[in-house]
Amino acid sequence: MLTLAILGFLHEEPLHGYELKSRIRSLTGHVRPVSDGALYPAITRLEKAGMLLRHSRPGSGAVPRQVLELTPGGREELERRLAEPEEAEISDQIRFFTVAAFLHRLPDPARQAAVLRRRLAFLDAPSSFFYDADGRPVAAEQEGNPFRRGMLLVARASGAAERAWLAETITRLEGSGPAR
Repeated sequence: MLTLAILGFLHEEPLHGYELKSRIRSLTGHVRPVSDGALYPAITRLEKAGMLLRHSRPGSGAVPRQVLELTPGGREELERRLAEPEEAEISDQIRFFTVAAFLHRLPDPARQAAVLRRRLAFLDAPSSFFYDADGRPVAAEQEGNPFRRGMLLVARASGAAERAWLAETITRLEGSGPAR
């Protein structure tokens, strides 16, 4: 997820590390904060892999700023990761939303729709304690535990909203080109 966010934000424009960290934090910060101990080693790995370039620009003080820029190889890697997300990037909501945040960078609407179809299929598959042993949804109204009842109600509402958005966007992608 961190690599995808780095590549996605640098696709938009060159940034220095602090700006990059700030944008990643705005995307997932309250749920999955990014630390310097995770960000800077990831940047170094991507730089060594030829996906990023680092260069100096004059800063506001005496110290020059290190600016990160995506290479053509980094753009290719971003497109590959968007077109072929890992299963965890489909099943985990925060990871999926990171994919969705940059999916417009995948130039082919059919490939964009294929990613969304994978998420929709995941949402439609019965799983966890939200379903009984026969795969039927558990009735929130009959759940005695008020906290589980709340989880069921929130999950159902957000799931319905996400399914509607996915279906609408897939239809748009299949009919009129890339989503913007």
